[in-house]
Amino acid sequence: MTTGFSSCSCRFADYFVICGLDTESGLEPDELSGENFEQSPLRRTFKSKVLAHYPENVEWNPFDQDAVGMLCMPKGLAFRTQVDCREPQFHSYIITREDGSRTYGFALTFFEEVTSKQICSAMQTLYHMHNAEQYDILHTPTSPPGLEELRRPHISQTRPVLHAAPAISRLQRFNSYDISRDTLYVSKCICLITPMAFPQACRKVLKQLHQAVSSPLPPPLPLDSFIYNILYEVPLPPSGRSLKFSGVYGPIVCQRPSTSELPLFDFPIGEVIHLLGVENVLQLFTCALLEMQILLYSQHYQRLMTVAESITALMFPFQWQHVYVPILPASLLHFLDAPVPYLMGLQSNGQDDRTKLELPQEANLCFVDIDNHFIELPEELPQFPNKLEFIQEISEVLMSFGLSPEGNIHSSDGQARYRGGRSVDMVSDKRNGNLSSPLNSYLLRENETIARLQALVKRTGVSLEKLEVKEDASSNKDSRVQCDEEELKMHQINIHVREVFANRFTQMFADYEVFVIQPSQDKESWFTNRDQMQNFDKASFLSDQPEPYLPFLSRFLETQMFASFIDSKILCHDDEDKEHTLRVFDSRVDKIRMLNVRTPTLRTSMYQKCTNIEKAEKAIEMRVIKIDHTALHPHLLDMKIGQGRYEQGFFPRLQSEVLSTGPTTNKWTKRSAPAQWRRRDRQKQHAEHLDNDQREKYIQEARNLGTTIRQPKLSNLSPSVIAQTNWKFVEGLLKECRNKTKRMLVEKMGREAVELGHGEVSITGVEENTLIASLCDLLERIWSHGLQVKQGKSALWSHLLHYQESKEKTPGGLGPPGFIHDVERRKSDSGISAMPPLKVSLIQDMRHIQNISEIKTDVGKARAWVRLSMEKKLLSRHLKQLLSEHELTKKLYKRYAFLRCDDEKEQFLYHLLSFNAVDYFCFTNVFTTIMIPYHVVVVSSKKLGGSMFTANPWVCVAGELAETGVLQVPRNTLEITFECQNLGKLTTVQMGHDNSGLYAKWLVECVVVRNEITGHTYKFPCGRWLGKGVDDGSLERILVGELMTPSSENDERMCRTPPMQQSPGMMRRFVTISPNSKPKLNTGQIQEGVGEAINGIVKHFHKPEKERGSLTLLLCGEYGLVWALEQVFQHGFKSPRLFKNIFIWDLLEKSQVYFESAEQREATPDENWQTRVRHFCRFMRAINNTSRNIGKDGKFQMLVCLGARDHLLHHWIALLADCPITAQMYEDTALMKDLSLVNSLIRVLQTLQEFNITLEASLVKGVGI
Repeated sequence: MTTGFSSCSCRFADYFVICGLDTESGLEPDELSGENFEQSPLRRTFKSKVLAHYPENVEWNPFDQDAVGMLCMPKGLAFRTQVDCREPQFHSYIITREDGSRTYGFALTFFEEVTSKQICSAMQTLYHMHNAEQYDILHTPTSPPGLEELRRPHISQTRPVLHAAPAISRLQRFNSYDISRDTLYVSKCICLITPMAFPQACRKVLKQLHQAVSSPLPPPLPLDSFIYNILYEVPLPPSGRSLKFSGVYGPIVCQRPSTSELPLFDFPIGEVIHLLGVENVLQLFTCALLEMQILLYSQHYQRLMTVAESITALMFPFQWQHVYVPILPASLLHFLDAPVPYLMGLQSNGQDDRTKLELPQEANLCFVDIDNHFIELPEELPQFPNKLEFIQEISEVLMSFGLSPEGNIHSSDGQARYRGGRSVDMVSDKRNGNLSSPLNSYLLRENETIARLQALVKRTGVSLEKLEVKEDASSNKDSRVQCDEEELKMHQINIHVREVFANRFTQMFADYEVFVIQPSQDKESWFTNRDQMQNFDKASFLSDQPEPYLPFLSRFLETQMFASFIDSKILCHDDEDKEHTLRVFDSRVDKIRMLNVRTPTLRTSMYQKCTNIEKAEKAIEMRVIKIDHTALHPHLLDMKIGQGRYEQGFFPRLQSEVLSTGPTTNKWTKRSAPAQWRRRDRQKQHAEHLDNDQREKYIQEARNLGTTIRQPKLSNLSPSVIAQTNWKFVEGLLKECRNKTKRMLVEKMGREAVELGHGEVSITGVEENTLIASLCDLLERIWSHGLQVKQGKSALWSHLLHYQESKEKTPGGLGPPGFIHDVERRKSDSGISAMPPLKVSLIQDMRHIQNISEIKTDVGKARAWVRLSMEKKLLSRHLKQLLSEHELTKKLYKRYAFLRCDDEKEQFLYHLLSFNAVDYFCFTNVFTTIMIPYHVVVVSSKKLGGSMFTANPWVCVAGELAETGVLQVPRNTLEITFECQNLGKLTTVQMGHDNSGLYAKWLVECVVVRNEITGHTYKFPCGRWLGKGVDDGSLERILVGELMTPSSENDERMCRTPPMQQSPGMMRRFVTISPNSKPKLNTGQIQEGVGEAINGIVKHFHKPEKERGSLTLLLCGEYGLVWALEQVFQHGFKSPRLFKNIFIWDLLEKSQVYFESAEQREATPDENWQTRVRHFCRFMRAINNTSRNIGKDGKFQMLVCLGARDHLLHHWIALLADCPITAQMYEDTALMKDLSLVNSLIRVLQTLQEFNITLEASLVKGVGI
């Protein structure tokens, strides 16, 4: 071997590529993927990027980053969690250039854990938004029957569909990502770009690289060494030679057929026949030969590629001449509109059948549903000549390998109804390519074609039942064979099937040379008049054919592939000038003619089987027995210490300075003379490669001469120079707006997922404020472009003032459509509709800003107005309303101004509308000292005597910035409006009453609080009684809230904000132990709930401080720690008698009495036990002696919070588990009486010891501990 690997004739691989998630740009929705955003976020796709490729470029194969990026990950990034299947998937693809040359790609897609907190947070935000939207859809009472099913998100088929479950449970099952308990994984792709297709070898290379990444042990060498080896030190085997090179964990063998054999093909044809069956394969083959539109349809990219490559390979000696995109990226779906023949592959989502796929053209379409083993044929498709005998011969070949030719056939003509759904046989389709059903079932199928085939078999005396199946590869294979048995079998099946197909064309066109019309003029004239000239005597050829062949042959002779084949024949007079396929075909034709000694005019319909299979098979076996060359083994590279570091589960960062350049000397490539390939072989291969490329390009140029339409030059359409300059300004502003909104959304989503999962977090970070300020600057520049007369420092605020002035002068100008008045207060159980909706008014929001004395300048007012509009999700709507006053805009702006370019203005407003997808608190968190009015409504139950309530209620609203103190609520209205300094985002509400009057029992459904400036409305669910002698006897409760979604009929406001964690509802929080309220959770579910609650707290403290949410929500909110421990204590509690309600607190008090008496008796085991008992009893006494009127459930909540704060919970669980009181009050099957489960619970609770938990004052108010 020499150092000549830098030439295109010698390198096995041109590039190594890594595609995946660019954490710097973050999550970018794949706008061109055609994804339905009603799908759950884990089912959506996001933009992927080429992260790296080595080397940077090679001159003979320029790197096409766009094509490689699209085809490595055709539907962009995919996300999974730890419960989803994350098996690596291999697929190959092909890049066809404009000159017809091809490059092959082989990609392995696997999943890596997402380490970016921003990405995880963005996914959490998307899930909250999606869940909120689906929750609203499923709870819409006006939805007709069946609509819920139609709107349900698409779910992988591996997950069961819950038809009878409650809507919220269904949503939780469908949308399973929770940042506090799930691990997020994202797809990453490693890829090899090669000049020739060696999918089996490349698959092994990539899988061994992935195995090295996923293995717990580091690879023998850094992966850079193996990648460098495959790029620069593994040569491309010449024709007729075999090569062995080293992967990470084992040798890899590939071979290349000689110039006298069929062209290189390394895809498994047996798999195609397994998927479709022999008859369907032949029908598809016929459609391809007749250059019909062919659309392959499958969930699996590799199936699309395998079927497409197999069909085109079986066409030998002809080649597909039209659009060829085996894997159609989602961004190129418009290709399906092409009014030309094509062979394309479209990925299915695994849900929709053929009837739901809307295709532009179907009259001449062959639709192949690979996964469902189904082919839908065009009407009037002619039969391939000798179809029955052909099927019989292929079937015998397959049976000789122990394979069935049946597949799972669902064929259809053009008018047949599509049979949707998977075949039952797909269940056993564990691995593509194996079939176990016998041939008898295929032959006995009620099918006219098969019946005729069966009759033919009987006439010929052939018994398929007596066919000898080939011995197992391991028994007849030479022990020296150096490739996998499975791979060798694939090659054997391939060569058998391909030789049978090639023999058909050899028989069919044995005399074709006689009918080729050689040009009488010179070559240049022939090329010039090519389209008007005939190159084949079709009439004479057809007149010599058997009549059954005519329907097919008459159409086939008119195809582009046949014309190109004849053109190639005309251009190549000498045998050395012929391209490979033509040379091989002609040699076979010559052999047939010599053996049969036939004259050109003698034709017969007698079917002649293939006879040269054994020779071709022997050549393959000889190459894998005797390896012609062993490539240089991977070795350590000249890398710095520390480079190539191994981290399990993560593909390493490769060293570009090492991989971007090949060897400069022959240090690693010197080999002894016997090991070198002959220079003549290399030179011949190189010349053959170049000649074929040039010849093919020459033929294509000749055929397309005079038919290519030139694109008009843009300069011919350009306006005047001034207008053009302004137009560039407009385009630049629009582009900047698009980029800024995208950037802000990604940044916001990265934070908001944390906020909404753990309570609202302060977003006064420097980066977000900088982005919002940058947006405000952009708005000012847009409003400044093309101004007639500048007025004030802020063009935006000036425009707003002009608008306000015009509306105030107009009678009724401040009514609709400026805002929406409340018509009638609707009484509803939802709570949010218990208060009138706010006015939606541009001018009202201006007045809010004008009333803030702290803001002095016009620029400051404009920015505050923008912030308020963004927080209210009204920015796009307000600006649209502002610009709808066309006369005012014309008065203020020149014609070329951005605001007077209608199309760009609409796009600008559309980009701003995307801010409605997330929650901003950019006004609330910046203006922290302003006075804000709040409106509070207490919603009580009217069904259970709420109107007879005589006590005096009160509330205390708390936010991130402050709390209000006790506010008395009028008993007759149960609502209050008050003004106080900005509370920030609201977190909790304390509510209660003074227990006065004759009827002081109050069932409260919820409390609703609204910020009257921003419109943010919070709902604090309760669902509990307040009063002595009812429920748990509590006179006050602490409620955790959720941010409600504003309901609007306007499409611009259709934003579904995900709810925060909230107070557990009545049915969940009613922890009275009675026969009617036994918990239904089993021990496994309870353990999972505790684990998730603890995990949420752990993750809370592992996040940066500015990204942490409210700890109160993790402790007391829905599915928080308090709720989880309630489930522990409720499990197995003995049923009370005489309908007496027993609470967890009752158990704790009895245990306290026991411990105190045990201490007095000095019957204590050890000092540790005494210390823990004293702590427990001290906390119990402190809580019982508090002046607050909290009930038993409230006391339990307080004990859990204090125990978590002081790291005592695990000690208390151990005490209670050993307490005799527990043995008396629990069933034998209770969790508290299962020692192993209790020990597991203790270990989980011990994880809280390392965290410093600080409690909100509202949780421990009145407890002096």
